[in-house]
Amino acid sequence: MIKVKKLLVSQPQPDPEKSPYADLIKKHNLKVDFFKFFKIVGIPAKEFRKQKVNIAEITAIILTSKNAADHFFRMCSELRIPVSEELKYFCTTESIALYLQKYVIYRKRKVFYCNNDNVELLDLIKKHRTEKYLLPCTELHKTEIPLFLDKEKIDYTKAVLYKTVSEDLSKIDILSYDMFAFFSPSGIKSLIENFPSFKQGDKAIAVFGSTTLEEAHKHKITPEVVAPSKNCPSMIMAIDAFLEENHKVKKKQAVATEIAEVPEVKKSKKK
Repeated sequence: MIKVKKLLVSQPQPDPEKSPYADLIKKHNLKVDFFKFFKIVGIPAKEFRKQKVNIAEITAIILTSKNAADHFFRMCSELRIPVSEELKYFCTTESIALYLQKYVIYRKRKVFYCNNDNVELLDLIKKHRTEKYLLPCTELHKTEIPLFLDKEKIDYTKAVLYKTVSEDLSKIDILSYDMFAFFSPSGIKSLIENFPSFKQGDKAIAVFGSTTLEEAHKHKITPEVVAPSKNCPSMIMAIDAFLEENHKVKKKQAVATEIAEVPEVKKSKKK
């Protein structure tokens, strides 16, 4: 059993009034702190040129995050490459599609999105098979979409436009926390880079996504909580379920201890 009183979430502080962690805090009498373990920085134009990617040739772009959109338009601006009005945008979520209004006039005929489903995304792309696609990404990107595109023989080019850099975590009293929640491999890497001698010990670890789980295993970290799952599609639901089960175990142990401490009643002798 792990006693959890303090949780550190490797994400920025959410709006207190809209924090999805509010119920979790109240329900389990939990203290939750937030700190972004890494930051996103853009690849300089000079470094990008070494990739020999011709942005002017593309007719469509696949956007998996708002960061991808930001750094695509940043790079076009730095290289003074005009963005074609006919460029088609394929987004993994509706929020990314709507975010494009920051840069272009939103038109349904050239902006497509799915519900964060790679199969659905590929179906959209297959309907526009003749396009020349650009996939902006980080140096350590997920492989699902490239594998899909390779399998379907889609004409695409990967372009590393930004990268993740570990934040300085020296101000964090890492030993004071009982549990950590990580949402990406970069969070795990930052922890190890900042605290090379970190040992999991009796710390509970929660991870989101298969790549984060793989990164944890690389550093001999065994997560107690893995999301998403069939029963717990969100990290908060997974942590809640873990704490619920943890509480039950704790209660059983307390009852067992009380029983063990009760002195044995001697049986009265028969007359």
